[in-house]
This record gives sequence, C-alpha cells and structure tokens, in this order.
Amino acid sequence: MLYHKNGLFIAILAIFFIYGCSSKAPISQPSYKSKTPATMRPYSVNGKTYYPTMVEVGDTQKGLASWYGPNFHGKKTSNGETYNMHAQTAAHKTYPMNTMVKVTNLHNGESAVVRINDRGPFVSGRVIDLSKKVASDLGVLAKGTAPVRLEVVGFGGKEISKTAPKNQRVFEGGNFMVQVGSFRRYEGARVYKSQYHGTAGYSTIIKEFQLDGSPIYRVFLTGFRSEDEARDFAKSGHIDGAFIVRE
Repeated sequence: MLYHKNGLFIAILAIFFIYGCSSKAPISQPSYKSKTPATMRPYSVNGKTYYPTMVEVGDTQKGLASWYGPNFHGKKTSNGETYNMHAQTAAHKTYPMNTMVKVTNLHNGESAVVRINDRGPFVSGRVIDLSKKVASDLGVLAKGTAPVRLEVVGFGGKEISKTAPKNQRVFEGGNFMVQVGSFRRYEGARVYKSQYHGTAGYSTIIKEFQLDGSPIYRVFLTGFRSEDEARDFAKSGHIDGAFIVRE
C-alpha cells in the first residue's frame, strides 16, 4: 500500500511538472519588418511560430451552411443584438462581428450578402448559420443544409471594394477563445472555471447567453493571440469537446 501511495504521488508530480512547464513556456519574437504593427508580429510558443490573424476582403471558405429561425427569433445574439430571422444576418465561428460575407449556394448558384452578428454553427463541417430569410432566398430552407462558398466582402457592416486601400479592406487581430463547457446552472460553470483556470497558461472566463428563453453559462479559455494558436489548443485533446470562437 505504501508503494501505491508513492506511485500516485510521483504521477501527480509528473502531471504538475508537465502543466507547469507548459504554463511557463517561453515566448519568443521571430524577426519581423520594422513597419509590422505590434499586434500582428509573429511569436513562438513551445517552438512553434504563430501569426496573428488577418481577415481580408476576398478571403474565401467552403463548407455546409445551415439556418436558424423561430426558436431564436427575438433572443440575444452573441454581440448583444436581438436576433431577427427576417434580416440579412448569419452566425460564424471566427469572422469578426459585422463582417459582410457573400454566401453562394454551390448547388444552385444563388447568392446573398449577410452581416455576421452571432456565433456558430457549432456542428462539425458547418461553416455558417443563416437567418431564415437568407436560407429561404438561397434555397437552403427545405433541406436544412447546403454546400456554400463564403467570400468576405466588407467590415463594419459595409461592403468594401477589393481596390480600396489595404487599411480599409483588412481586419487585423481578434480575440480568440476556446469554449470548454456550457451549463444551465452558474455553479457548474463556476466549478469548470476554477478547474481549468491556468491550463497551459491560459485564463478562464464565464459568459452568460440566452438559449430557449433561459440563461446558459459558457466557460472559455482566453489569452490566445491568434486563430491558429487557439485552434491548435482546441485540437490538442487537453479538454474533450473544446472548440474555438472569436469574441
């Protein structure tokens, strides 16, 4: 029995050592051009170089579109607006809020421009959640999903020409987070917040949202400085079910 306790103690020390090292991982700054904004300079963590995210007019993405309607109509979106299923809006995991996106249904060629004002869809393979109106206009409503092509066409709720000055057609940086839990009761979220705070050097926060007319509390890890860094952590297996969002 004494050997068992010592073995457990050694195992705990090993785990502490692994997480302790990762939480204090040295961060270095690779060489960069002097005119590069400080928020966009590349950096390295545990020997891997990351580049802060730039979203630019003309960026594209392909995947499945889904839609959401009556069950969410009149409720708050992730940016605090009231969801209107008849508006030209959509939810995306990482595009900045108020990004303007041209969505093209690859089955029928129909397209529409939407404004991102919510987060989602959190289903594998799906890249955008359309309002009911947009889904109807694009022929997505009946089947529920459709393959689409997304193209960033503007920021701040306005479309921007590809020939506009670069500082107008580029969105730099962004606050990326990794969701690690979702709870109906605040106490459950508080326990998770405490449990995962400091994991690999990142901090936890709790954010309250509305779902089906009731509050829901989501726990996020914060402190990521680029999409790739957050995405790598979400895929690392540290926390089951973790996924990336942009605040």
